[in-house]
Amino acid sequence: MSTSTAEMPRRRPRRILPLRRGVYLLPNLVTSIGLLAGFYSIIATMNDRFWMAAAMILVAQCCDVLDGRIARLARASSSFGVQYDSLADLISFGVAPAVLVYAWALHPFGRWGWLAAALYATCGALRLARFNVQVTSVERRHFLGLPIPAAAAVISTTVLLHFDLGGQGAAHRPLLMLAIVYLLAGLMVSEIRYSSFKDVHLHRRHPFPVLIGIIVIVLVTVGAPWPVLATAAVTYAASGPVGALLRRARPARGVTTGSSTAPHLRPVTVDKVPKRS
Repeated sequence: MSTSTAEMPRRRPRRILPLRRGVYLLPNLVTSIGLLAGFYSIIATMNDRFWMAAAMILVAQCCDVLDGRIARLARASSSFGVQYDSLADLISFGVAPAVLVYAWALHPFGRWGWLAAALYATCGALRLARFNVQVTSVERRHFLGLPIPAAAAVISTTVLLHFDLGGQGAAHRPLLMLAIVYLLAGLMVSEIRYSSFKDVHLHRRHPFPVLIGIIVIVLVTVGAPWPVLATAAVTYAASGPVGALLRRARPARGVTTGSSTAPHLRPVTVDKVPKRS
């Protein structure tokens, strides 16, 4: 028996809820500045201004740090800001570094060059998508996989260091840079843990030598900014694999080594019950 179309239940059209309460201006404005810096980096790369393109990526990183801090201090965090920040990061730290490293170093490698740049951008997008999905379920003190701003920092500071050491224009077939780009792409989608530094609270009291150390680091950075920043970026990128190897090589707690016995494997002695006379 056929049912008439009038008797069939009608589907309600899906409603998209508007942003009735509006959006927070200040953190999203800083995110927009970072997005514009990333876009200008692409324009500078197209005009063979590689130094400016790398510098704009660092400007976008400063904006990426500031917008999150401002949102937390002003209690202006929102789901809109999280999604907008991820889209801006994809442009500034995914597409812009991929275009820069291809035009600066990977173009002579032909197919393998643009494949490396495309793989970097794709893995960066996957890294951001995974972060958005796992943001509430992953431990706060660690990131899973190399964060995409850190991967972009390795590329941009390498370009800046090249010019600081007297290099001019594009690099000449650096095979090492091709391997680095493939390695960064793999680290971004890996399950290796990286410190998020979210448990570092600068507003709390710290020992006096900590202040001296920070002042020394600032002075050295001002004196030689690009070598220091490049070293810091490469060190952070390498800290994940090195830490994973050290954790794997470290003996697990409670495992016997040699003739010693683990605490939880020690034989339990039972007191003898005296016999009744």
